[in-house]
Amino acid sequence: MKEVRTRFAPSPTGYMHIGNLRTALYTYLIAKNAGGKFILRIEDTDQKRYVEDAVDVIYKTLKLVGLQHDEGPDIGGPYGPYVQSQRKDIYRKYAQKLVELGGAYYCFCSKERLDKLREEAEKNNSAFKYDGHCKRLTKEEVETKLEAGEPYVIRQRIPETGQTTFVDAVYGSITVDNGELDEGVLLKSDGLPTYNFANVVDDNLMKITHVIRGSEYLSSTPKYNLIYESFGWEIPTYIHLPLIMKEGGKKLSKREGDASFEDFYEKGYLPEAIINYIALLGWSPGTEQEFFTLEELVQSFDIKGLNKSPAVFDVNKLRWMNGEYIRKKSVEEFHELAKPYYEKYISSKNVDFDVLSKLLHTRVETLEDIEGHVDFIDELPDYDVDLFVHKKMKTNHENSLENLKKAYQVLSSLDEWNDETVHKVLFDTIKEIGIKNGQMLWPIRTALSGKPSSPGGGTDLLVLLGKEESLKRIEIGIQKLSH
Repeated sequence: MKEVRTRFAPSPTGYMHIGNLRTALYTYLIAKNAGGKFILRIEDTDQKRYVEDAVDVIYKTLKLVGLQHDEGPDIGGPYGPYVQSQRKDIYRKYAQKLVELGGAYYCFCSKERLDKLREEAEKNNSAFKYDGHCKRLTKEEVETKLEAGEPYVIRQRIPETGQTTFVDAVYGSITVDNGELDEGVLLKSDGLPTYNFANVVDDNLMKITHVIRGSEYLSSTPKYNLIYESFGWEIPTYIHLPLIMKEGGKKLSKREGDASFEDFYEKGYLPEAIINYIALLGWSPGTEQEFFTLEELVQSFDIKGLNKSPAVFDVNKLRWMNGEYIRKKSVEEFHELAKPYYEKYISSKNVDFDVLSKLLHTRVETLEDIEGHVDFIDELPDYDVDLFVHKKMKTNHENSLENLKKAYQVLSSLDEWNDETVHKVLFDTIKEIGIKNGQMLWPIRTALSGKPSSPGGGTDLLVLLGKEESLKRIEIGIQKLSH
């Protein structure tokens, strides 16, 4: 049985957006599920859109999410080079061969002539389609122009009649009238190929068996097949993926500035949560299982589970899933992930980050949420005394003041300051004066955080902030309530 070989072929034009990453993931899963090879190829023939360092973003993203390629520009392989701009001579050779085979022709039309054709198409409200002018040149005319050094492109020759049919693993059999297809450029005047030509040549030479890409390429696929047929090459299995839409029906798009993998990663989403979520955007495992490791996805992935209809990207669902992933981690693992955020948002040296991790582990959905939970630590916010009033806790201004004073008195007498001693002295006092727990703990929490909610209750915050800072803040609370 032939080895399954798939390729992920991104253009280095900026960030790795979510649709691109999903293509990479499915490409990887199809190869690995069959015990095959996953190849990385950089398609950089569109030099106008090339972005500096974008290739590094591709490497970094694939590494972070665990999609390890078997061949590629950085590790080599038997079918390199794996960067299209380094394969110019290969494309020129095959473009000229295609002309000889009758599947392409030289076109010498000037920019002015083509612009005029485009203007006419616009006036008639029709799509631009090359009129085949140079297709009618005789062999002698072509040779004369080539000898004279006239600039040219090589265009695909498409039969004027008949139909082209292809089968897609998701969308089934699709037939297109040849008359609807444009005879597009395969090799540009600078010697670089267009995507339409380079991907066919590379897929054949790199022995790619399955081509996975977005459904927007369905309409171009008949043109690719005509090239395969002209060369007498075997056509790969096509797997076109449904679009990813935003809520409201707009396509998720890098050009529209929609969030990339990097954006989500920097906002504190975990790579494994992102991968799990996007795996389910357009694919169903056929079971109730919702959480998958990458290894489990490799085992479970089946092309039959891919949907035709567009998937809706729901950032709230991703947030929820990310929160679940955070909670699945141990407190120690969470602490390691959270540490850079603590260092970014907290300058106080007296805060026990280990205590903070225990408090926050089950309270955040993304690591960036940490900021909103710790913003009171360095500096007590200016708060309103009405914050001490809590109906459920049965607190008001009067009993809050009274209980804060009592708390200050017993806490300031402590020699040892830890969870055990703080807890004991407060709960002994609550019992002694015969009040509800919340009547003591709510005013302490309010005085320490100055916020309507905080990570942990009053005793947690006392241990977190330490004796000196805690007593200082309780004193401020007493002063506020005394006025």
